[in-house]
Amino acid sequence: MSSPEIIFLSWGHMKVKGCATSYKDCKVWPGGSRAWDWRETGTDHYPGVQPADLEEVLKKRIDLLLIGRGMNEALQVPSTTLDFVKQRGVDVRVLQTEKAVAEYNKLVSQGAKVGGVFHSTC
Repeated sequence: MSSPEIIFLSWGHMKVKGCATSYKDCKVWPGGSRAWDWRETGTDHYPGVQPADLEEVLKKRIDLLLIGRGMNEALQVPSTTLDFVKQRGVDVRVLQTEKAVAEYNKLVSQGAKVGGVFHSTC
């Protein structure tokens, strides 16, 4: 099962191929996607992405996780969160969201088992 391509990205708006819904922030993995609702885990720009934000995607048996920090990189990613990912045997890359989505789509086109969490505003 392949990861879905992200076909559109602008400030506050993302569209994933094969999904009728648009997202503000989203999670993607081989075979699916859904909105990334920060309220589920109490995430905010600081201290940033929490391990609980990533568990769902990590359970999808990915080899690489991309984290998009926002258009202006306001979303923090603590070292403890990166350690959490690496301890599960998954490589992780943290980039500005436009760069993260471009990298994600490149890896999808190569058939990689990739997942992502992307913040589309600040």
